[in-house]
Amino acid sequence: MGVEPIGIVTIALGLYCMALGQDATIKAFVTLTLLGAAAAFVVGSSSIQPAHLFLIFVALAAIRNKRPQALFDAIQFGRPGFWLACLVLYGVLSAYFLPRLFADATFIVPLGVSDRPLTGGVVPLGPISSNLTQAVYLAADLVCFMLIVAVGSTMEGYRAIVIGLIAYAAFNVLFALIDVVTGAVGGQELLQFIRNAQYTFHDNDTVNGFKRIVGSWPEASAFAGTTLGAFGFTSTMWLCQRYSIWTGPLAIMSLVLIIACTSSTGLVAAPVCLAIFYGTAVLRSGVGHNSSNSAAVVVLGPPLALLAILIVVLQDDVFNAIHSYVDLLVFSKSTSSSALERGFWNTSGLQNFFDTYGLGAGLGTARTSSFPVAVLSNVGIPGALFMLVFAVTALAPGRHPSKSFIADIRCAARNGCLCLLAGSVVAGPTVDLGLLFFILAGLAASRPAPIEVMGAPFIPLYQGAIPPESRSLVGQP
Repeated sequence: MGVEPIGIVTIALGLYCMALGQDATIKAFVTLTLLGAAAAFVVGSSSIQPAHLFLIFVALAAIRNKRPQALFDAIQFGRPGFWLACLVLYGVLSAYFLPRLFADATFIVPLGVSDRPLTGGVVPLGPISSNLTQAVYLAADLVCFMLIVAVGSTMEGYRAIVIGLIAYAAFNVLFALIDVVTGAVGGQELLQFIRNAQYTFHDNDTVNGFKRIVGSWPEASAFAGTTLGAFGFTSTMWLCQRYSIWTGPLAIMSLVLIIACTSSTGLVAAPVCLAIFYGTAVLRSGVGHNSSNSAAVVVLGPPLALLAILIVVLQDDVFNAIHSYVDLLVFSKSTSSSALERGFWNTSGLQNFFDTYGLGAGLGTARTSSFPVAVLSNVGIPGALFMLVFAVTALAPGRHPSKSFIADIRCAARNGCLCLLAGSVVAGPTVDLGLLFFILAGLAASRPAPIEVMGAPFIPLYQGAIPPESRSLVGQP
């Protein structure tokens, strides 16, 4: 096992944040999930990312803050964490038993290293190295969800998670801009300290003369996929007029980067995310409190979109440039060797599902190119049901009053998850949706306790307004 310099920095940051308290620790953790190309530790051919290492400090901070009971409350029967725990348990058991039970019953596109040689890109079903690593990642997702729910059980912790997510979106944009600048001047080595994981990197790739934006991620597709979640969260926060001075510009910049990063994943999923954004605006529009942004989007959105379409259609140069860009990344790519290979992965994954009688080939066994296919091929019908029930219970609307602070944050977190799912449906290779998804899901499922205002319990907000003396406590900007 090798300790990387960024691992030492992560440990030092964790100790410093613990000295500051739980809120600083959770903010740092959420921001660190951005470093998807970094490795704090390298164990053989596997990498431990800084955010996964930082989970230890978040857990210690939660326990020190007397929230251990909230950790177990998150996995009580009927709550979202319970169904996620069922998925993890089934996934871990399937990772060990199913590749052995159904050995040689089907051919898989291996996600990890197999002890058998590849023949035509496939090997007979059997245990592979990624059975263990994916089980560890999925278990880390459960721990992350439990910790977020525990921290979010107080209004102070709830607000800290929100600020951490805004910081995540801001640093994501910053790393993307640095990536573009360093790529233009030939200074890519400046970011090598956060590109040290044992992955295949595509940080110097170009498409038709344009550099593919990867930011702090290994490739453009991963960057686009996570930026979709940042856009979903910040754009909804702006609609709800929460921290608008930050969330509005971050939403716009995130959307521009999704389109400009030359990832077909981002380009295909972006219209879905915009539809979610507009649908949320329709549901929130009106003349009441915190509705002006939503009403403006509902009223001005269609004519502005029509005007943009007319400009594109009437300007031949603009139309040709946009048509060429979309054709290159979407239409023509459907017949490319990469698309054919990914199509083969999905076809093989579905065949694995049928060949194992709907039980799956085992967590971390089969490589696919779409999250639903990954779930079916790896953990089968039981895993799919656990994942579906978890998502429905975690992302369902709560009982908080409409347009209250908590209701608005839950809506933003839910939309962030839906946008991440949209990207994963297009190009999700594994059952693991990443820590960002479970941070957002945990925020959506959190139940902040009432705060004290002038000695009496106060739950914000029933009439859409927070008393001035309590705004700093609940995070009202």
